[in-house]
Amino acid sequence: QVYLAESGGGLVQTGGSLRLSCAASGDTISGYPMGWFRNPPGKEREFVAAISRTATYKYYASAVKGRFTIARDIPKNMGYLQMDNLKPEDTALYYCAVVRTTDNNDSVYVGDVDYSYWGQGTQVTVST
Repeated sequence: QVYLAESGGGLVQTGGSLRLSCAASGDTISGYPMGWFRNPPGKEREFVAAISRTATYKYYASAVKGRFTIARDIPKNMGYLQMDNLKPEDTALYYCAVVRTTDNNDSVYVGDVDYSYWGQGTQVTVST
């Protein structure tokens, strides 16, 4: 069992930056891919970014590419999402998630159906 806790959300103005953190406890996540999703107000949950188990491969939604950076610190069981040049449309509840796999691949996952563990979410609000 893996438990995830996000932090780092807040209120920023357009063009500002935030760094979200995801702390994992329980079982180690060193062998698991990670990802970030978000839930904008009035919209369904959407994919943001993903990182492979070794951190070699990363993938971003087109809406955030060039502005967001996903990373992980494997020995610390931590994940991160650096968000720069924030826009009002980035306003959402942001979730960290982990894929539970037995495969030895180094894939990234973009579908929320692939993720087994989820954090409680951290709110990001970008004002005009």
